[in-house]
Amino acid sequence: MEKKRVLVVGLGNMGMSHALAYTRISEFEVVGVCERRIAKRELPDALKSAQRFDEFEKALTSLKPDVVSINTLPDTHAQFAMKAMEAGAHVFVEKPLADNAINAEKVVEVAKRTGKKLVIGYILRQHPSWIKFIEIARQLGTPLVFRMNLNQQSNGETWAWHKRLMDSFPPIVDCGVHYVDVMCQMTDAKPIRVHAIGAKLTDEVPVNNYGMLQVIFDDGSVGWYEAGWGPMISETAFFVKDVFGPKGSVSIVMAETAGNVKSDDINAHTKTNQILWHHADMSKPDERIDMSDEPDHDALCEREQRYLLKAIVENLDLTDHMNDGVKSLKIVLAADRSIHEGQVVSL
Repeated sequence: MEKKRVLVVGLGNMGMSHALAYTRISEFEVVGVCERRIAKRELPDALKSAQRFDEFEKALTSLKPDVVSINTLPDTHAQFAMKAMEAGAHVFVEKPLADNAINAEKVVEVAKRTGKKLVIGYILRQHPSWIKFIEIARQLGTPLVFRMNLNQQSNGETWAWHKRLMDSFPPIVDCGVHYVDVMCQMTDAKPIRVHAIGAKLTDEVPVNNYGMLQVIFDDGSVGWYEAGWGPMISETAFFVKDVFGPKGSVSIVMAETAGNVKSDDINAHTKTNQILWHHADMSKPDERIDMSDEPDHDALCEREQRYLLKAIVENLDLTDHMNDGVKSLKIVLAADRSIHEGQVVSL
């Protein structure tokens, strides 16, 4: 099979991981990399043969790539994705899909019209432990109760990265789409209402750097999610992934105090260690499912790009994948709106 020529746009934490993932997949070839300060960027050996660009449109026109990987700040995601698909490229775009729900729907419309594949960077969808977590949760009956968070005590370079992200979105939106998407996979019910609170704990950012949302589904399922970024955030109970229903509960168990695990460690965001399954009828003892051999962050990025390749080669129908991306974004945007309006938002 002829190699798929890839243009990678954005070489931050996620962008570099994805760029290197393509180099480990023989069916892809990274022919171009693009970021504003590309002239000063020292690239790893695996990317040194790629052409360098500091403007997206120039790179797209010059290279005419088969695939565009978009890993820029969220306010450019929709625009770049639509331009790439209109130019004939398949697209991988980091979450969130767009800066607002209308633009997210426009991106999906362009994908459907052009017939190009659009994969959104929901990394947990490619994670075997999280797939198992969701599978067990769907066996717990209804309604379900979801309890999730990811708070990050960030300092130095990580805090600088978080501040850049908060030029576009608060953590409850940028990070929240992952975990709201997980909730929506665990129940087939329709989300109907969202309420949220938030706090701005520093003048260094323009948005609330802490937020907590509550979402209600039409089958009675309820869930909360909280996210906070910054040097003031507590590392107590920073990682909670817990679900229960009439038939029991399932939890991702991470030993926060073992091995000096820090909340701003990107590998800790997906790491599970164990899944704990409790049966309400006590028909079985609590089950601890060992996940110690799970893939690390870079391996998960590679799985995302292999999924993109599979979608292209096998012409997978990504309608549900794209619609789910829009749905989770609408929920977290409604949460941000709820904070500012001080009221419950109906979906």
